[in-house]
Amino acid sequence: MCRGILTLSAFIWLVSSFQTLAHEFWIEPEEYQIQPRGPLSADLRNGQEFEGINLPYFSRNTERFEMIHEGDIEPVATRMGNIPALEATAGEPGLLVILHESAPATLTYDDWETFARFIAHKDFGDIESRHTERGLPRDGFREIYRRFAKALVAVGDGSGTDSPSGMETEFVALTNPYTDTDDSISVRLLYQGAPRADAQVEVFDKAPDDTVTITYQRTDENGEVTVPLSPGHRYLLDAVALREAPQESKAAWESLWAALTFARP
Repeated sequence: MCRGILTLSAFIWLVSSFQTLAHEFWIEPEEYQIQPRGPLSADLRNGQEFEGINLPYFSRNTERFEMIHEGDIEPVATRMGNIPALEATAGEPGLLVILHESAPATLTYDDWETFARFIAHKDFGDIESRHTERGLPRDGFREIYRRFAKALVAVGDGSGTDSPSGMETEFVALTNPYTDTDDSISVRLLYQGAPRADAQVEVFDKAPDDTVTITYQRTDENGEVTVPLSPGHRYLLDAVALREAPQESKAAWESLWAALTFARP
């Protein structure tokens, strides 16, 4: 099942090529519904509009890479440079949660316009005045970014519940898209363990013909949104928090990206 191993130098070239264009990072299982004790495969992906490149696994870029089933946590066993990053054998029936937390990485903005498009897209409000008040330059400044991705996979009947994993920001599914009969899913967005209210959530809805529809919602006072679901569709939810970077980092800003992927049978 292994599709290949990428060298570190090739990986760095790929990432640098996509850095100014790519936004979202997510976990994409080959199949969202699998048989108990059957093969399980998932890619780490980086791109835009639910399309992108498959990234290899490298330990230096990873803080956590785990599978959670009914509260039991199992580190993902993989090899350096693997594509797909996860190849394993599924266990007993239930809802399987795959999570990946990236190590901090840094990018540099050579012009203000690129950063302005980013903050407008993610609806961060009046960052420009805060940037100016802090005496920061309008070009040549750095941003630290970290990714916190989860995927929900149904093993057998897929019954079970999602729960907080302790990542600094994450989505938690309050309903199960594989077993709940409603035509929607409710999720809660957390930041440092608490519900994050009034945050933008970008919803990517991919139909069976690979057509992608993008909509936007805002979390309520409980950090929750309800997303309509269609049978046979796959979903990516994305939300980004932006904060001042630690002074010792010598960066201007730090972004934290939460992502959740799942499918509707």
